[in-house]
Amino acid sequence: MSRPVGILALQGAYQKHVDSLSRLGMTSQLIRKPIELDDCSALILPGGESTTISLLIQEYGFYDAIRSFSADHPVMGVCAGLILMAEKVDDDRVTPLALMPFKATRNVYGRQVHSFSADIKPAFTETGFRAQFIRAPGIENISENIEILATHEDKAVMVASGKHIAMSFHPELSDSTAIHEYWLNR
Repeated sequence: MSRPVGILALQGAYQKHVDSLSRLGMTSQLIRKPIELDDCSALILPGGESTTISLLIQEYGFYDAIRSFSADHPVMGVCAGLILMAEKVDDDRVTPLALMPFKATRNVYGRQVHSFSADIKPAFTETGFRAQFIRAPGIENISENIEILATHEDKAVMVASGKHIAMSFHPELSDSTAIHEYWLNR
């Protein structure tokens, strides 16, 4: 990819994604205005506070821009980004982008004090991955058009649809770049 990977930088944990992409030799661009998507090859919707990010996406006019961008470009949603990518969300304060056919359930693994790490084994790798779950959302009502890429305790925690992927955990907090690399090569 010669064009940078965009990282939505309105609120949340976007800098760690910059670091992960750098370790892969990829350039990135922090996205704060919809027009900046025009220069990008892909987009990461990072973790953060989903109600705040949803409000900022509305305030800055990103909804139509991201939906349009996603028709031709890969999007990765991490934690709050997963919530935004869902077709439905269990919280009326969040307006989802409806990029993937599933329902997101906020904080299904508990509040901040219930954050944890767990080993998962994504379907695309022979090795495990140490995943960080921080106020992690759940994935429910999964359409038959969704591919489950990883589970934790028999619940989907990483899903794909076409060129898009979404996960309940934070791959950018790992030393491994396997998930970012998989997504970019998908």
